[in-house]
Amino acid sequence: MSILKQFTKLAVLSLGLTAGASYAADAICYNCPPEWANWGGQLQLIKKDLGISIPMDNKNSGQALSQLVAEKNSPVADVVYYGVSFGIKAAEKGVVASYKPKNWDKIPKGLKDPKGRWFAIHSGTIGFFVNKDALDGRPVPQSWKDLLKPEYKGMIGYLDPTSAFVGYASAVAINQSFGGNMSNFTPAINYFKKLAKNDPIVPKQTAYARVISGEIPILLDYDFNAYRAKYKDGANVQFVIPKEGSIVVPYVMSEVKNAPHPKLAHKILDFVLSDKGQRLWAEAYLRPVIASAMTPEIEKKFLPESDYKRAKPVNFAKMAAAQNGFAQRYLNEVH
Repeated sequence: MSILKQFTKLAVLSLGLTAGASYAADAICYNCPPEWANWGGQLQLIKKDLGISIPMDNKNSGQALSQLVAEKNSPVADVVYYGVSFGIKAAEKGVVASYKPKNWDKIPKGLKDPKGRWFAIHSGTIGFFVNKDALDGRPVPQSWKDLLKPEYKGMIGYLDPTSAFVGYASAVAINQSFGGNMSNFTPAINYFKKLAKNDPIVPKQTAYARVISGEIPILLDYDFNAYRAKYKDGANVQFVIPKEGSIVVPYVMSEVKNAPHPKLAHKILDFVLSDKGQRLWAEAYLRPVIASAMTPEIEKKFLPESDYKRAKPVNFAKMAAAQNGFAQRYLNEVH
């Protein structure tokens, strides 16, 4: 066993012990944070139904991919979850395997790699996740332009767009809304420069708890996190799809190439795309990739369809190809 594997297994065991758990991991999933997209509930269900223990993992999409590349010759993880552009990059870098899980044929074309190296499990829409109480009487912003107003200084957060997929997706949404495209990110760069005057908070990892607490009153984030905060945690929050428009993007999973436990990896990937696994995503207010898993009762809790018409899909391959160029410009011109 490599030193890296020994260290990782010890770290995982230590994590389990400090969390009060009495087991070590059976399988490893990179970027499965319990506060994000109800991964906490999904991991519990996997443990209950499959008997597979998976420890939480708070990497973001970029950190997960970097780790897979670093461990290419001696993989530690079995499966990985990330934004679609990172799934495409992982396939290009040769760090994920080909596997077509159960319900593969029900995944719409364009939301899966033809070779099975990545496939969508659910999607979200970018907008404003707003803690209304933390606004101290200010109006809930309704547009990208609203966020540039001085009254919101120090109140806006967005995840680091050079590393976290939700941050990059937010940048793409801004760029598209102001006339940019995947070959021209100048509108987004100019927007972030203007937003910098409002002293935004830019974390690298999911900031769900920081919105609930009011530390970040307005976060560029997905609809599912806002709905979860409202309906599960009872917070006084609102989700806004900005007037200028937004985008809808999928999150995908892959089996890690030469995974330590490929059979367990297949069971996990089959499960998250099963009717039961997909229902759990729907109950967490994510759009399941298997459309039949969405119930009318859950649909009623979303914003009306008239609002969602402002959010469009994009060319995900072009989005992935443009990512590094945007990140470099952001670091050079904004950061």
